[in-house]
Amino acid sequence: MGSDLCEISVTRLKGVGTSLASKLARLGIESVQDLLFHLPFRYEDRTRVTPIGAARPGQAYVLEGEITACNLAYGRRRSLLATLEDGTGRIGLRFYHFSKAMEHNLRRAGSIRCYGEVRAGATGPEIYHPEYASLKQAATMEASLTPVYPATEGISQSRYRSLVEQALALLDTGGLVELDLGDSPYTRMPIAEALRYLHRPPPDADTQALLASQHPAQRRLAFEELLAHQASLRLVREEMKKLHAPPLKPPGSRYTELGASLGFSLTKAQEKVASEVAKDMMTASPTLRLVQGDVGSGKTVIAALAAIHAFENGLQTALMAPTELLAEQHFINLSSWLLPLGIRTARLTSRVTGKKREETLAQIGTGNAELVIGTHALFQPEVAFQSLGLIIIDEQHRFGVHQRLALREKGVAGSDCPHQLVMTATPIPRTLSMSIYADMDVSVIDELPPGRRPVTTSVLPDERRDQVVARVAHACAAGAQVYWVCTLIDESEALECQAAEATAEELSKLLPEVKVGLIHGRMNATDKAQAMSDFKHAKLDLLVATTVIEVGVDVPNATLMVIENSERLGLAQLHQLRGRIGRGAKESHCLLLYKKPLGELSRERLAVMRQSNDGFFIAERDLEIRGPGEILGSKQSGSLEFKIANLMRDQDMLPEVRQVAAKLLQAGAGQAEQLVSRWIKESEKLFSG
Repeated sequence: MGSDLCEISVTRLKGVGTSLASKLARLGIESVQDLLFHLPFRYEDRTRVTPIGAARPGQAYVLEGEITACNLAYGRRRSLLATLEDGTGRIGLRFYHFSKAMEHNLRRAGSIRCYGEVRAGATGPEIYHPEYASLKQAATMEASLTPVYPATEGISQSRYRSLVEQALALLDTGGLVELDLGDSPYTRMPIAEALRYLHRPPPDADTQALLASQHPAQRRLAFEELLAHQASLRLVREEMKKLHAPPLKPPGSRYTELGASLGFSLTKAQEKVASEVAKDMMTASPTLRLVQGDVGSGKTVIAALAAIHAFENGLQTALMAPTELLAEQHFINLSSWLLPLGIRTARLTSRVTGKKREETLAQIGTGNAELVIGTHALFQPEVAFQSLGLIIIDEQHRFGVHQRLALREKGVAGSDCPHQLVMTATPIPRTLSMSIYADMDVSVIDELPPGRRPVTTSVLPDERRDQVVARVAHACAAGAQVYWVCTLIDESEALECQAAEATAEELSKLLPEVKVGLIHGRMNATDKAQAMSDFKHAKLDLLVATTVIEVGVDVPNATLMVIENSERLGLAQLHQLRGRIGRGAKESHCLLLYKKPLGELSRERLAVMRQSNDGFFIAERDLEIRGPGEILGSKQSGSLEFKIANLMRDQDMLPEVRQVAAKLLQAGAGQAEQLVSRWIKESEKLFSG
């Protein structure tokens, strides 16, 4: 299945050996088709020569002339400076990286043609490191605009262009199948024509449209890619519909009992979503429902009710969280609610090892654990459930479609497919929701529990740290509790943990009256659980933490949060962290510390946090500022790794994408599967089983 170019490895191209192939693989390029779908991000006009006298700083030109001087120049750095003249003016060509041979050749070069950006230099107009060739070698001008590709270390633009030329020659032999995508205005241009145009735009091409990714050729490819993603999700949905799930009887007495024992009433939104989930699970078709809810809206209660519903029907539930700490916190919360109802819980993460792991696996296998809470560890082959009827996945965007599908083999006796409930506290704008969750029904908990107060947010430079410490002392003296969140520029968990340890030590010295605790990702499960428990039960005044507390336990008395290096975090993460406070009736404050100088993008992000507590508004702004991949963690999920499309930029196409996808699948899965395999790697996993 798939086009010929998809099956031709780049190693079949002239000049591609093992070394170059591995560099291309870093860009995600393994086939000739990948090479063609890796589009230029800008273009240079090398189709005409400009007189030197007409060249202006800030623009790039093709210039021709005579080398009239070539000398070494000594300033802060040694450089080679050649002078090029053509009768209308002169310009300096400056090289900071050069060899003896290059210096020798340039002195004797005579007439040359060069290309580069003109800038104001020490001797007047100069070009740094221009591309150049003797006029004999550069006899013909470029016939099309010159593409500039997103590259990787070790692959020059000229080398990449030569590979694309070979790929275009193969494209000309008809190596890319033209799929029948119906009569959409976006698909009238053949795909091969769109690719040829984008790799070799004519000199009169609309460069403004190309740079804005609004050219019809770019829109043609973006539309097909969005269509492939939509079709892949619908195919998953079709596959799921073919499977059988255990139909549950209506919820019983324990389900009702939980509501009575919580000590608070469910909101109308929670009741509505719980009812939607229960109805889904009473059918023989696998539930596939996404529950969206802002921070603190009470999604965990929905999970607990669904797990009780499964238990009342003799079935086990698996709850999968993206991090060890979140799994542990779910374990603490859910155990406290469910154990009194006779529902046994177990925890399985990579840190549960040795004898304890063996015992836990035995509990799961014999059905002595009705609710199993864990991380990716739940995917492992040795994890066998006796009667798995429900899978709950928290923070869905951290897991891809393939991972969700992998869990279906762990269903009841290996035959029935478990019901799937997916939860996220990352509010997804509706535009994206309809595109990335086309394989799921969506429920939204759109109200917060009564008594929740908005958090007042302030943005402060790091140099006012002393004032912040004084404010923490004042808050603790007044009986409040405080989170101090350490984040690092570096992604290293080890360094982040070290920073948290150092901060905890420093704050303990500065605030001797304050009981300071510490929690980070490298502590063992028992110590982390103890730290959270101590904080929850007010044995600690101040909890220094890394971003592991992004989703955490409910501490109504925590009314102040300090976040260091806040400019380094995305809006969604800042909103999640801030959601740890403001859970009681008292006024709460979040202080965002930043290091100067603050970039424009960071300034914009932090301003949004100051303006709003509404997760959906924040998500919309995050989408505008950073794009969807960042918000949804595309690196982990694989669900948004678009080559060409951009959900924010191309959202006007989405209604048409949905219509065409529906028609495509009505006509049979063949064309849809071919389309998906063209754009999505490892797509065969979507269609197996």
